Amino acid sequence: MKDTNFNNFFDFEKSFSEMMETQEKLFDSMNTMIEVDDDGANLTPRELIYTDDKLKLYRYKSQADYVSKIPTLIVYALVNTPSMMDISQDRSFIKKLLEEGMDVYLIEWGFPTADDKYITLEDYIDGYINRSVDHILKSTKSEKLNLLGVCQGGTFSTIYTALYPEKVKNLITLVTPFDFSSDDGLLFKWGKHLNADNIVDAFGIVPGDFMNAGFLTLSPLSLMVNKYMNLIDDLDEKDTISNFMTMERWIFDSPGQVGEAFRHFINDLFRDNKLIKGTMKIGDRTVDLKKITHPILNIYAERDNQVPNDASKPIEKYVESKDVTTMGFPTGHIGIFVSGRSQREVAPTISDWAKKRSR
Repeated sequence: MKDTNFNNFFDFEKSFSEMMETQEKLFDSMNTMIEVDDDGANLTPRELIYTDDKLKLYRYKSQADYVSKIPTLIVYALVNTPSMMDISQDRSFIKKLLEEGMDVYLIEWGFPTADDKYITLEDYIDGYINRSVDHILKSTKSEKLNLLGVCQGGTFSTIYTALYPEKVKNLITLVTPFDFSSDDGLLFKWGKHLNADNIVDAFGIVPGDFMNAGFLTLSPLSLMVNKYMNLIDDLDEKDTISNFMTMERWIFDSPGQVGEAFRHFINDLFRDNKLIKGTMKIGDRTVDLKKITHPILNIYAERDNQVPNDASKPIEKYVESKDVTTMGFPTGHIGIFVSGRSQREVAPTISDWAKKRSR
């Protein structure tokens, strides 16, 4: 009889040693990449015009002869930072919007600390965003502004528009989830079964490293490969290793998540899908998407492996807006605002659409 003992076929001690050596090299390489000094992000000239706790509100310097009279406020997600929207001067999404004549403002949320753990979604929507909007409207003597929400920031912007329709001129959403019933993609499968209550009770502020580690631990190899393949597809010959390293540093440079807001977002949206069901509450008010009658530009990334297309596309089913434009571009989630296509097509599309509706 043949000996089927696997120890006769494999040197497990040698294999384990080689695996550990490879892992050490991988981590050394990642550390080297992350520590590249040349960070080309956030170079477009801007002015800090307002602070609110850890929030910073910036206004970017105009770069066109004609500038829209309607200001545009970019609301980014709480996860990661908005630096990828201004990655380098030859690739900056924000710079391109400025060159197209938009008057651009940006909220930077900052990094929460232990004293922020009781901040709620109501604090973000009715507090921070609303006070930032009021500051912009007062300083520019405008009655309304455009909201440009990115990913989770687009969800926030949509909620804000439903609650404060009188302050919004146009709503622009970029790779934004609305319908959380989708099972397409690991994040949406994982989010439905995440015990947010236990996590928040344990941490208070959910560490960014915990979120990255949990996501990466649960990620199949194919997702990690897809992330790099999609990123490579979105780059072109003009991109440098510095740009790539800036993107990598951004992916792992994740702010912690404020506990109560995180709990509310996971339970009400990922688990119960309350936004499109019409049962989500911010404070004591129900978020009624039917209150949104504004022009909407909804842009999604066709190769998005973080926010599924079927989570982004159906917003027109739930609002009363008669002017809804939904457009997909052949990029990944990050590529929608860092790729060459973003410069050539996405940013000009946004500016052209907004100009026509900002008179």
